[in-house]
Amino acid sequence: MAALVLRDLGLGDADALIALYEHLNPGDAPPSPEAVRAVFGHPGLRHFGGFVDGVLVASCNLAVIPNLTRGGRAYGVIENVVTDAACRGQGHGQALIRHAVAQAWAAGAYKVVLTTSRKDPAVWAFYERCGFDSGDKRAFVIRRPVG
Repeated sequence: MAALVLRDLGLGDADALIALYEHLNPGDAPPSPEAVRAVFGHPGLRHFGGFVDGVLVASCNLAVIPNLTRGGRAYGVIENVVTDAACRGQGHGQALIRHAVAQAWAAGAYKVVLTTSRKDPAVWAFYERCGFDSGDKRAFVIRRPVG
């Protein structure tokens, strides 16, 4: 089995990343080229990719957010965690999460938050195996009304 190579994603990886997102939210409309450039140019937001034989098979993003509590220490938010369905169960997602968390610590974050909309207990167990504690905080979400 080929080794997983982890690295930051850049604008040149956008097409592969958007294709991978089909495994996360099938049927989502693709973003505009302007949105892609804005996202990849956003300070404090990093996208990480896991590659096998040069093919992007897993990804997540990390936002490091400045903060005035906790002694002015930043915090991290991991979102859009996805692994190609054909590559799941091989440790790629766990390696990617560990990498993103290490990058948050390196940026001085005092905590990292991760949310999921998945209702599958196996997904929750995966995040717990990655070190996240579902009982530490409660997340609330409000979505913009349609129209």
